[in-house]
Amino acid sequence: MSANASFVAVDLGASSGRVMDCRWDGAQFHLNELHRFPNAGVRLGDSLFWDALCIWSGIQTGLMKLRAVSGETPAGIGVDAWGVDFALLDERDRLLGNPWHYRDARTRGVPQKLGSAMSSHDLFRATGVQTMEINTAFQLASMAVVQDCQLLGARTLLMIPDFFQFLLCGEKSVEYTEATTTELYNLRARRWSRETMAAFGIPAHIFPEVVMPGTILGDLRPGVQSDLGFARGFPCIAVASHDTASAVAAIPDLDDSSVFLSSGTWSLIGVAVDEPDLSDEAFDGGFTNEGSVNGRALLMKNLTGLWILQECARVWEAAGRHYEWAELERQAADAAPFASFIDPSAKEFLSPADMCAAVRFYSGQTNQGVPQAPGEMARCIFESLSFAYRETIGDLERITGRKLGTIRLVGGGCLNRFLCQMTADACGRPVIAGPAEAAALGNALVQAVATRHLGSVAQGQAAIKESLEYRSFAPSKEPMWNEAFAKYQSIVARGREPDRMAGVASPSQINR
Repeated sequence: MSANASFVAVDLGASSGRVMDCRWDGAQFHLNELHRFPNAGVRLGDSLFWDALCIWSGIQTGLMKLRAVSGETPAGIGVDAWGVDFALLDERDRLLGNPWHYRDARTRGVPQKLGSAMSSHDLFRATGVQTMEINTAFQLASMAVVQDCQLLGARTLLMIPDFFQFLLCGEKSVEYTEATTTELYNLRARRWSRETMAAFGIPAHIFPEVVMPGTILGDLRPGVQSDLGFARGFPCIAVASHDTASAVAAIPDLDDSSVFLSSGTWSLIGVAVDEPDLSDEAFDGGFTNEGSVNGRALLMKNLTGLWILQECARVWEAAGRHYEWAELERQAADAAPFASFIDPSAKEFLSPADMCAAVRFYSGQTNQGVPQAPGEMARCIFESLSFAYRETIGDLERITGRKLGTIRLVGGGCLNRFLCQMTADACGRPVIAGPAEAAALGNALVQAVATRHLGSVAQGQAAIKESLEYRSFAPSKEPMWNEAFAKYQSIVARGREPDRMAGVASPSQINR
């Protein structure tokens, strides 16, 4: 292992972007946030997009701050981001419009409409991915059906992190972990699933080569280097570009008795496996398979996460009431426990105009007390997320045959002590929390291995363990948690009854 290098980790989330200076001193990593910028969907009429140029400007600003502060040239740069979304380029590599946001309404009902072309079960066997209408496959299929001009004019598809790598170095490729989020990649055969593309009318020629984490793509473009003021170029590296894969890469001691929980806008909970699990049990349980940093797979479930509370906070902000997270935690702690529950993955919470109204709507439809005050709302969301984690861990134990004794929680959610303790109590398992910036650390770790500053991912994980302090949360032994979990399961089952939503407004129409 060699010492003294700086790696730039660009970590793009669905609510903010971060440019991090991750310094390796030969023994430990040291994180410094260079620039943080807001990132959110931009609504134009009835459509929802990402502001690609604003994100690019944020990345450039972060790099210019690095040059201004240190004056040195970094040893590498990597980009990780959320999955499923993409950019389309024309024959001259120009961007064909702002990328669509995965919550855009154009994919509503598309999986059901295309069921005759390829069923969800067949899709799962072909790709290992659970069908969600936000997935790349259905975004592209919805464009193919209407002969969308952007798709017709496209020559290259790049996933979001790969697009910004292209702007940095000019290389057009899709990184493996990001490719596995599309529901268009055969994880077992390690190739694009052209059979799925053909079934949905998606042009196969727009999909570039898939590269593995740790691939050095090339040096910074000379024009970008000049614009940013660096004396020389530096390598752009394909990291584990799906932010979940980067976050999991940064977890030390993730063994067969541990479950990972990446907590943020989404909650992603699962285990590392040698091969994708394409069993009926995994399919019926709503699990998905995605790629990991070392070429293995992550068997996990995607749950709507803290986005529900973030959206409630946005509603309160619009009404002139600003709440810091610490205040919401305090009010939630003061609220009555187990008063009401929601199913975090219910369609009501996919993209409502008013999230508070959606939570109340669900509570009323399932014959519960309706949360009103912010503390009651926050408590309902925290408890429901915690019990959803418990339910998922139980399913994972059944499917894998493992005994999962420890929850290793990473991401922004690990800063929420109230949620960490509640997760330990609800799940009856100890929670080891940290690191909060796991995706950025996993990003830098892969760069360090690629540039031979580290000998292996395992060495990097050991170094991360020595670089940070972790917090442990022991579970409560109170029987009330088991009783409340049974109540949660009953309410969620009631909410999933097929006739419950008959004749009522869609969640996107609630309080519109």
